[in-house]
Amino acid sequence: MNINKYLTKKGYDTIDSSFYRQIDIWHSWYVSNVRRFHRYRVFRGTGGYVWCKRRSLGMGKKVCEDIADLLLNEKVKITISDEATGRFVSDVLESNNFSLLGNEYQERKAYCGTVAYVPYIKNFQINTDGYPSGGGSIRINYVTAENIFPLSWENGIINEVAFVFWTTCKNVKYARLEFHRLNPDGTYFIENTILRVNKSSVEEEIPSSEWSKIRPFKDLAPRVETGSPVPQFVIDKLNIVNNVDEDKSNPMGIALFSNAIDILQSIDIKYDSYSNEFDLGRKRIFVAPEMLTAENGNPIFDPDDSVFYQLPEDYSRQFDKEPIKESNMDLRVDEHSKAINDELNYLSFRLGFGTNRYRFDKGSLTTATQVISENSDMFRTLKKHEIVLDAVLKNLVRIIIRLGNVIGNNLKEDCDITIDFDDSIIEDTDAERKSDRQEVAMGVMSREEYRAKWYGETIEQAKGKLPEQTSEVIM
Repeated sequence: MNINKYLTKKGYDTIDSSFYRQIDIWHSWYVSNVRRFHRYRVFRGTGGYVWCKRRSLGMGKKVCEDIADLLLNEKVKITISDEATGRFVSDVLESNNFSLLGNEYQERKAYCGTVAYVPYIKNFQINTDGYPSGGGSIRINYVTAENIFPLSWENGIINEVAFVFWTTCKNVKYARLEFHRLNPDGTYFIENTILRVNKSSVEEEIPSSEWSKIRPFKDLAPRVETGSPVPQFVIDKLNIVNNVDEDKSNPMGIALFSNAIDILQSIDIKYDSYSNEFDLGRKRIFVAPEMLTAENGNPIFDPDDSVFYQLPEDYSRQFDKEPIKESNMDLRVDEHSKAINDELNYLSFRLGFGTNRYRFDKGSLTTATQVISENSDMFRTLKKHEIVLDAVLKNLVRIIIRLGNVIGNNLKEDCDITIDFDDSIIEDTDAERKSDRQEVAMGVMSREEYRAKWYGETIEQAKGKLPEQTSEVIM
């Protein structure tokens, strides 16, 4: 189904459909199954063509895994100044499996360029004005770029958007379009549309009066007023300029490897050649027919052993050749390893990871695990992406807090939110902690500053948890 075509028919403006074809290309590199590349034809002369499958080192997925693990892992801490509000947000994130899905969608963001987090209230009541009237629980929908359709944007910020959620019920495929749009007074409303998708990809809009007959949509409200000027969605993308779309105002992000696809191609070509080197260069023993059986007709060699190759009849007598000949091809292992390592360095450098991030050694891929310095390419790349992710996580938390109050909680919406990213790969945390202890002993750093930094607390929380002042020195 062409969502762009449907939105255009309904009078909505969104980005060109060609951009979504580019997302499909990025996904094919992520799964190492690129059309007309990983499956190709080889000409065999009079034998015609033969189809071959190109082996892949899978670097499209590997680099996405690595940036996700560096950006959002179990060591990232979200600290909220108000304890009751903090506990509520923590419970919501835990119930929505954010510790797992947060990292997963950082990986997906790396291949598709953009993801979205859409908090909502499940099982709530609506009053006659279309506003939630309490009850329900907070859930989070996770959306990837192929299902995100911006409707209005300014300076790279998406203000209105349509999300597409796919589901199947009783062997019928449905698309739910969730529109987040602005009222004339500047507050947001959320509107739903259900489409039935036929096998011919022709969509059929289902009236809201029939939704109750379809199990996934039986409690779905056609329209909900949020009453808030703040959107109830968060767009998350990599901090990379979109140079793919000719429309320079396109607010969508691009894949981490979008400008390194030529290098991914070169890596897989060389890795495939490396693998073929062992396949084509395996040892063979060519045996004349008369040498295969003994005088009594019993076979001398195992007929299922693939190392032996039977030659034509009377081969050795007719051509005066040896009846048994060993063929042992030389393998170009070192040349292939060097070529692959060169390409891995190019890839690492192009992605902002510096050089020598990856190494192909003895047929396997290894990743550098050493601590990286603050002036390295990797450090600057992580800090650049953390600028966007910091704002994303804070916005997500504030939406959860606001929705928590909608369903009847008494949460503090103007509390301070701090995101502490995992810098253990960037700096030696043990050495830094020891240095901070020395600064506390010298009086350069206060005890509450030390505790707030290393225990993931605010200054106010740290002050309340400090033991009585003594003459002891932190060691």
